[in-house]
Order: sequence, then C-alpha cells, then structure tokens
Amino acid sequence: MENIDDYMPLSNDWNKERLETLKKLYPDLFANEGRVNIREIAKLMDYASISETERYEFRWFGKSNAKREAFTPTDATLIYDEARSVNPTESENLIIEGENLAVLKLLSNGYREQIKCIYIDPPYNTGNDFVYSDKFNQDKKEYWEDAEMTENGYKIDTNVETDGRFHSNWLNMMYSRLLIARQLLREDGVIFISIDDNEVHHLRKLCDEVFGEENFYSQIIVRANSRGQTYNQIAKTHEYILVYTKSIDTDLMELEKNGDKSDLNLKDDISNFNIRELRNRNPKFGKHNRPNLFYPIYININSTDKDGFYPVSLEKSEIYNTEVKPYNSKGIESCWLGRLPKERCSSSNYQTTS
Repeated sequence: MENIDDYMPLSNDWNKERLETLKKLYPDLFANEGRVNIREIAKLMDYASISETERYEFRWFGKSNAKREAFTPTDATLIYDEARSVNPTESENLIIEGENLAVLKLLSNGYREQIKCIYIDPPYNTGNDFVYSDKFNQDKKEYWEDAEMTENGYKIDTNVETDGRFHSNWLNMMYSRLLIARQLLREDGVIFISIDDNEVHHLRKLCDEVFGEENFYSQIIVRANSRGQTYNQIAKTHEYILVYTKSIDTDLMELEKNGDKSDLNLKDDISNFNIRELRNRNPKFGKHNRPNLFYPIYININSTDKDGFYPVSLEKSEIYNTEVKPYNSKGIESCWLGRLPKERCSSSNYQTTS
C-alpha cells in the first residue's frame, strides 16, 4: 500500500552516517551492543575528570590505563644493528628486536594503514606468574610495585589462575597492543592471533571491542599436537587462530588444500609413514610408571641416509656408540612412546633426524 512517505522521502540521516563513520574509524569508542559509549568519548577530552562506574560491558582491572598507554608517545628509538645484519642492501625483510608495544608505536609512524596481514603468537597465560611492563626499561621489581603486586618489598599477588588479576594482567598487555596493531592494518587488512583454551574466550571479547564484532571472520581450529597433551584427563590436540578483519567487506582468498588427508603423509619403498618424536611428552608418564619404556638407543652420528636421518640401533657397538635415553628438557626420566617397548622393536623402527 502506498503512503505519503513514498512521495516525500526523508532527507539523508547525517547523524546515522556520522556515527557509522566514527565506528568504522574507532570501534573501541562503542559498547558491545554497538551503541556509542559517551564515557569513552569524554575520556578523549579529560581522563582525570571521569569517574568509573560498573555497567554491562567487558571490563577488568587496569583497562582504562592500558588504553591510555596505547595512545601515548614512546621515547624508544630503533637503532640499526650493522653487526647482525645479513645482506642489508638486498633483503626485503626486517627483523626488529625490542619491547613490542614501543616497536608497534614506532612502526605506526611510517606504516599506519599500510599493513595487509598481521600474525601474532602472544603468551597463552597458562598459569605461571605473568609479568609484563609497558615501560621497556622498567625492571621487574619496579613493575610489581606499580601494579600493586608488592608492598614494601613483599610480594602480595601470586597471580594464581583463580585471581581476577591473573586475567587482567594478560588483558592489559593484549589490549594496548591490539589497539595499535589495528592502526597499522590497511582497510582490507586482516589479523591472525594464535591462542589456546586459557584465554580464547577473553580474546574474542577483546577483539570484538578493538576491531568490531562485525569484523570477526573465523575461529580456526589448529591441530597442534596429534598425540594429544593431557589436561584434566582430556587429551587435547588443538589450539585456535582467531581471524579479524579491518573491514567487514574484506575477502580472504581460500588457502590451497592439501590433497593428502592421511596422517601417513610420507612414503618410502615399503609403505606410507609419518615422523613423530620417540619420547613420550606427557608429563604423567615416565620411568617411574612405565619402566619397560625406559631404555637406551644407540646412534651412529658419523653417517646419515639420503633423507638426512642418522641410523640407530638397539645394541651398542663400535659404530653405534652414542647413547640416547628419554629424558625431558628438565633432565627428568621420561619414557618412549607406549607402542615401543624394547621387546617389540627392531632397529628398523627408528630413525633420528639430523
């Protein structure tokens, strides 16, 4: 049915257009529901006069300071290291070593809105004390004092997983760095972030705020450990990569698929096979409860086959004289994989990479 509005259309809604433009440029100024956050706008004028109150939004201890720190200038300087440079006049690649927030700020001077793709692999916050500093020249003791983790020299915050500060410390570190990373991305840019179960839920909320919920592209499952790493009696095999774009219109080209979906992705004259580490990496297993899986193998370190593998033997000899036992990185007695008790093995089962 026709009405008068069909013949008298409204003029353009400039307020709506301006809000959409503002959100496109600065999505962090909007609440999760997509409405402009007036308090965040006010903070741009005068942080000191704004008193914080609780409301339904993603908040944590130190969030405001982390955001303020992201947009303050740095006094850091990049210095060319001639001694460690390789083919400096020919290489198209740069390696920058330094405190990452300061480096991101420096890069934003010359590369703002010029980066097509960013990949980051941040700390997963897996349970150890997590200490970081946005002042790269600040020592650990000074940081703890500033963060109220110590008082009169005594540590008062153990950063255990049950403590809210445990997540806050990690979120503060990520928040300021993601805000600057977004400034580096081109309009068709994309960011990939590796993470595991410890913080994936918080990282999703954090990226929704920094990049905008509409710019969430995908949460990719990555098989990081085909053998499975045991957590709470569950053998997990995967981690994640979160993918966010700068613009909702960004189109990612589909990655080429590997036609061979089998785990046995290698082949020799006998059959298909794959390569795995012989040592059992699960800390619950070792010589103490798998004594039949703790025994030496012997390597001939003076010879390799056509594929670069050292030949090995279960018996020591003049040629096979380098003994290897399954110790972990801390020197604790581990064991070989459960399917490899010595009585079931022959030397042909083993190859050691060079």
